Amino acid sequence: MLIEVAGIRKQFGALRPLRVNAWQLPPGGRVTLRGFDAHAAEMFSLLLTGAALPDQGIVTVAGRDTRDIATDTEWLESLDLFGMVTGRAVLLDTMTIEANLALPFTLSIVPVPEEIRRAVADLADEVGLGRERLSASVQSLSPADRVRLHLARALAVSPQLLVLEHVTAPLTPADAAQLGRSLVTIADDRSLAWIALSEDDAFVEALGGTVLKLDAGTGDLKPARSGWQLW
Repeated sequence: MLIEVAGIRKQFGALRPLRVNAWQLPPGGRVTLRGFDAHAAEMFSLLLTGAALPDQGIVTVAGRDTRDIATDTEWLESLDLFGMVTGRAVLLDTMTIEANLALPFTLSIVPVPEEIRRAVADLADEVGLGRERLSASVQSLSPADRVRLHLARALAVSPQLLVLEHVTAPLTPADAAQLGRSLVTIADDRSLAWIALSEDDAFVEALGGTVLKLDAGTGDLKPARSGWQLW
């Protein structure tokens, strides 16, 4: 299994603990998880990546318990599996799309090295930003294009798994649906797994795949509606 969660409990803030009793994601699996608000989604992402450890229970990533990650170097290496798509990630608004897309590859972004520019242009095309717009300032982007920029930066590390945290919250239903369709194409081309934490109906419908809903009181994850696939 790519991800296995068993009996996790995590207290955060003054809220009741995040509970997830049992869940697995196979390599290439695609699932939307509903019932996680923004705070719970953030904590769940931190638990998956080992940035936080559960108070109880086990999170296993690619066969390894996150508690067994002993050093900063090991943790940074473990992050290579993940592509995180979240509004919590910092964008350099006063700089260009090209400079922002170059950051996962190099800290030398003024100017962007020529070999990096080619990779950046390919990423921009892949997510629908378009290489002809690379010189535009990030602060000029629409909400939908800002999400695509976050997606492109997540793809730059060639992850096995995308984790998407309420990424369509600022989008219209039409833009959310379009993003969902784009994501399916990208995931098919790259053989990517994903976990989308979302309450956006248009986005969820466009993604397809498995849809589970968390019962926050019990920690159970169950099919959100009849007819959805359950891994």
